[in-house]
Amino acid sequence: MDHIDSLEVLFTESASSLSKLTGLKPQFFHELQREEALKIADKTIAFHQKTNVQSLFYSDSKFPRRLNQCIDAPTQLFFKGNINLNNARFVAIVGTRAATEYGREICRNLIASFEGRNIVVVSGLALGIDSYVHRYCVEFGIPTIGVLGHGLDRIYPSKNNNLASKMVDSGGLLTEFIPGTNPDRENFPKRNRIVAGLCDATIVVESKLKGGSLITAQIANSYNRDVFAFPGPIYTETSQGCNALIAASKSHLLENPTEFLAAMQWDSSSVSSKEHQFECFPELSDAQQEIAEELNRSPKIELDVLAARLALPVSLLQVELLQLKLSGIVEEIAGKRFQLLRAN
Repeated sequence: MDHIDSLEVLFTESASSLSKLTGLKPQFFHELQREEALKIADKTIAFHQKTNVQSLFYSDSKFPRRLNQCIDAPTQLFFKGNINLNNARFVAIVGTRAATEYGREICRNLIASFEGRNIVVVSGLALGIDSYVHRYCVEFGIPTIGVLGHGLDRIYPSKNNNLASKMVDSGGLLTEFIPGTNPDRENFPKRNRIVAGLCDATIVVESKLKGGSLITAQIANSYNRDVFAFPGPIYTETSQGCNALIAASKSHLLENPTEFLAAMQWDSSSVSSKEHQFECFPELSDAQQEIAEELNRSPKIELDVLAARLALPVSLLQVELLQLKLSGIVEEIAGKRFQLLRAN
């Protein structure tokens, strides 16, 4: 991509020409099976047009910004839904398939606390905690996205078909897999990295010592995203994973939803007032707008913390902050901290 003018060149030029342009060996381009890829693409496009699925390439403006900061992000996503994937606040809530009444109650209270706070909830549409998370989101009118380990031509498990249809109305379904991809076991760890990468934070509600929830938490930690977990009785199998995360200092301990909202500084009211507040910055790019909004929520924030909150590399954040400083919108203060100079 850095060495060719457009993607079209990848499919029209010979392997030897592409080798000269990119420095890669001709064999690399033979192994891509480019003709077969175009045939598969035609079928995929036809299905997605028929079913109102958006195709998002990593360079598209609608591609999730947070996910693009992850080193192992997919180059392509397929999305069916009605929501901006670069919304202000994204949180993943995951847990065991063997959900208990304790876990279900946590999910319900947690989701209820998100009303009016411009929060989008992400999970994996699996049985157990994932399903309860999505179901309570639909009940309380919270936008929710299910990340799938297969193509959008099916729903797995099939008993979640009705739930998935309701999610599309106020959230959506997301996958990196083309139609016809089976829900094979190896696809779900890949799915989990998208769940973690889409979000500012991950909350583990209930988990055994092994399972997809802990994989998601570990990936979120590797992305420098906040991880939270609810503790549980030490002899309860479905709490042992959460307790282990907390004991190893790989997650923050949560006892109630208020603690999470305070930790993320999401305990303000709805986003509408925030959007109004920043109408005085119409000249900013999308990235600069998000920086200004975060500085408004968290005055005198440190550079590293700001980078983690926005899921931006520090080098890129510094470039944007320099532009904001030159524009007289932001100032740097002692301790590599930043604050707004000009606000509503």
